[in-house]
Amino acid sequence: MNAPQSSFLARHSLIFSLAVFLAAALLLPWVGAGPISLARVLRHQSPDYEILLQLRISRTLLSLVVGGALSLAGTLFQAMLRDALATPYTLGISAGASLGAVVVLAAGWETFLGVPMTWIGALAGAFAALILVIGGAFRQRQISAFSLLLTGIAINSICAAFIIILSGFAGMSRSFSIARWLIGSIDATSYLSLGVLAAVVLLASTLVLMQARSWNLLAVGERWAASRGVRVGSLLAQGYVLGSILVAGAIALTGPIGFVGLIVPHMVRSRISPDHRLLMPCAFFLGGALLALCDALGRIVMPPAEIPAGAVLALIGGPYLVWAIRQRTPAEKM
Repeated sequence: MNAPQSSFLARHSLIFSLAVFLAAALLLPWVGAGPISLARVLRHQSPDYEILLQLRISRTLLSLVVGGALSLAGTLFQAMLRDALATPYTLGISAGASLGAVVVLAAGWETFLGVPMTWIGALAGAFAALILVIGGAFRQRQISAFSLLLTGIAINSICAAFIIILSGFAGMSRSFSIARWLIGSIDATSYLSLGVLAAVVLLASTLVLMQARSWNLLAVGERWAASRGVRVGSLLAQGYVLGSILVAGAIALTGPIGFVGLIVPHMVRSRISPDHRLLMPCAFFLGGALLALCDALGRIVMPPAEIPAGAVLALIGGPYLVWAIRQRTPAEKM
């Protein structure tokens, strides 16, 4: 592919991804178990106006931000580990956040000063896992992708064991709350919380995208990247911290939503480009749109009951993962 063709593809892929993202933001708030009248909304009449403004718009925006953050984190971790099937949960951050939230739910702590304690627990657990993984992977002032992977697997196993233990000791109602949180769901949230999350995601995403050339080099191999002037240890540490911030901030408000960080980066890489300068922004926009679409589907499939977005994604992502594994050759690398 020559330079003009590459530039054409990059420009139009980004435009297409952004258009899908904006279309989801504009159209999906109108999707739900019950219809909303545009005329009543424009006249600020209840309950249509309150349902759209206070529930559906904030819910759609939350799913767009969370889906984008998880997709970008998945793309980042796949570059770091050089494995197209790596996910935001491979390195232990999701497990740590889940354990922190489960501790809060098992103890029966609901809110503190109006803030849901599950958010605090999830963030605390995620950053505890971050410290443990980096501490375990840091040897002789160096960090390798292999050591990050092994330490993340160990953290995942330990956190999963504690979650099972806590769920067993919790009462029936608390066990139900734990199970529902672990599925992952999108709920309406305050615009203040949404604004804080969006600001954190925007900052972390910008820092990740600024290193897109280095992620391209690292995806080839650590030695190759080092020979091209990349400080591999520093880059891995920076990537792990930024990816952890994206994952922790996202799942603190929604619970651990899987597969979006696997499906979208994999599809963008195979259908559009493996160049991280294009792959990362496209994955962010399409990941947000996918999660928002899954949340909308969960609202209308079995009304008035709702299927959590995490369950809808699992139904899509499970078969896709099986298909993706079957398509790989034993020697395939990124």
